[in-house]
Amino acid sequence: MTAPDARTAAIDIRKLSLTYHTADAPVLALSDVDLRVQRGEFVSFIGPSGCGKTTLMRVIANLVEPTDGSITVNGMSPEQARLQRAYGYVFQAPALYPWRTVRRNLTLPLEIMGMAKAERRARAEKYLALVGLQGFENKFPWQLSGGMQQRVSIARALGFEPDLLLMDEPFGALDEITRDHLNEHLLRLWERTRVTVIFVTHSISEAVFLSNRIVVMSPRPGRILEVIDSDLPPDRTLDVRETAAFLKIAHRVRVALRAGHSYDD
Repeated sequence: MTAPDARTAAIDIRKLSLTYHTADAPVLALSDVDLRVQRGEFVSFIGPSGCGKTTLMRVIANLVEPTDGSITVNGMSPEQARLQRAYGYVFQAPALYPWRTVRRNLTLPLEIMGMAKAERRARAEKYLALVGLQGFENKFPWQLSGGMQQRVSIARALGFEPDLLLMDEPFGALDEITRDHLNEHLLRLWERTRVTVIFVTHSISEAVFLSNRIVVMSPRPGRILEVIDSDLPPDRTLDVRETAAFLKIAHRVRVALRAGHSYDD
């Protein structure tokens, strides 16, 4: 990973709002959002469907433009960050090309960047090993389980070594057992790389298990109701979910979400 100036926040959002202009009436998706994410943090966005979690992530990624307010990503505008490939994006579905092998799916962005073949191959080996998929380089996506496909997607996002990883409900479609396994795997991956992670989820348990901080959002228009710190041990396993410390944080998230449903502008 690259090493930008540590004094600069990974993400700095101030008084940000976004309105979609539709055929019948404007839709206020985000309202007056303030958030600062430091480098190396793992921050989850949680809230009800339609609250603007993914919209806020898309603003960070420069896929949509805010209507008001300001945002910087690694000290740059979101557009500059996108053009400099300063972030990787992991979608809800793996979005792998079925006619390309695992290795060639991972190296596709590197090919587009014009990276030399030897370097592309070295990075594919490095990041497939990081997500535990050594030996699967020549398989096709349809030969892998859903969880393995999503690990390829994560490896691909890490392959060009971004400073920021944006993850939009990457495990939402998986069964609980696979999701638990990938939660642990992602946490170990983050501990090794210390890349900044923004993670969208509907799961309280997932948000608390993975994160340094949990950003609780209100129903539309999306506002930040509360930012909850987690001081769970860094080497935690799934067993931590049975502890009093975990349950206390999860309760705080649940209370904030419940309060959000009665939010009156």
